Amino acid sequence: MQIDLNTPDGLTLEAVRQLLASASDDEHTQLRVTKGGIAYISSGVVGGTDIGGLLFRLETWAKGSGYVGLVAASDEVWVMQIFNALKENWPNPPFDYIDVY
Repeated sequence: MQIDLNTPDGLTLEAVRQLLASASDDEHTQLRVTKGGIAYISSGVVGGTDIGGLLFRLETWAKGSGYVGLVAASDEVWVMQIFNALKENWPNPPFDYIDVY
């Protein structure tokens, strides 16, 4: 699952909800956005690993912390936070690592 931020109707609350729901909380995850505008959740490869081609990334979400998965996707406040983080940082993030959102 990914979100194309270049498409006018690509970034929606429902798309963010589906993105969060598609990831497993059984391993560390990180929301990443490529320079081409594709937002996705990386599982396993997190932190400063393999960041070539990324425009920005959010902090790493520790496994078992509830930041991804079905429960996270049902949390309207969390979904809105991630939606806003993407909306505010694409296409010109102030930094390549975003930990306040």
